[in-house]
Amino acid sequence: MFRFAASVLVLLSFLAPAAAQTPSATTASPAAAAPAKPAAKKPAKAKPVAKQPVALESGPCRLGVISVIGERYSVQKFGLTIFENEETEVPIDWGLDDLVFARVKAATGGDPGIRRIAYPKGTFEPFYNPKSRFIPDPNERLPAIVRGITPNGSCDRYLVATTYKGELPGTRLMLNGIGTFNQGLGNLIRHSHLFANISINLIDGRSYEEIKRPFVNFGANFAASMRLTEDPLTKLDNSMFPDPPAAASANAALRERTRTLVADRLDRGLPGYLKED
Repeated sequence: MFRFAASVLVLLSFLAPAAAQTPSATTASPAAAAPAKPAAKKPAKAKPVAKQPVALESGPCRLGVISVIGERYSVQKFGLTIFENEETEVPIDWGLDDLVFARVKAATGGDPGIRRIAYPKGTFEPFYNPKSRFIPDPNERLPAIVRGITPNGSCDRYLVATTYKGELPGTRLMLNGIGTFNQGLGNLIRHSHLFANISINLIDGRSYEEIKRPFVNFGANFAASMRLTEDPLTKLDNSMFPDPPAAASANAALRERTRTLVADRLDRGLPGYLKED
């Protein structure tokens, strides 16, 4: 009996240190005691906002507006002889075609029957630079080109604004479209002006024939031609003349002066083309 008790005591002496080294199931380590942090959620990506569809113009189209005046700006310099003459066409993005549509809308009191007609780039290249020299090609004229971009014939009429080459009064010098020119002798006695040669054309939306208005706005144009003083809209200070010509496109003052002149020419010419027969 004594031996059995002694054996039990010896066995217990070995088990006691092991029990002391083994952590209690109810005693957690500091790391285990802290509650586990929830995994950080990635912020949800914002869903792209769907673009609202552009409201389609509805109702009858009384007049389709096509403007082809706003891609090039002509910078011309004239000397004493033709050998001193220079001309450069500068690409611009001054919103002149937008201005045409705005002036038409203003002249019609915001008529909802006015539509702007879009067209692919280069569509009117045959009109401005025709390949036919001696025998005109009908496909290079405005009626055929307008028919090509309006296959549904949805408008009663089409108003087409283009530019043309016009003669500088009192000279044989040609001014090309919309732009500015500087004229004089050498570097002395020079003067600069703006010009805006804009043509307005009406085309029937069914037959695609041109609608002639030979004496439209004759009174206003005649009065302007008889002006005794220089037109303040066209007079340009020599310091504003673009030199080199490529500088024209970034010239904000030149842009605003040109837009003002174009608006004046449109307001003078549009009423006769917008009146009903």
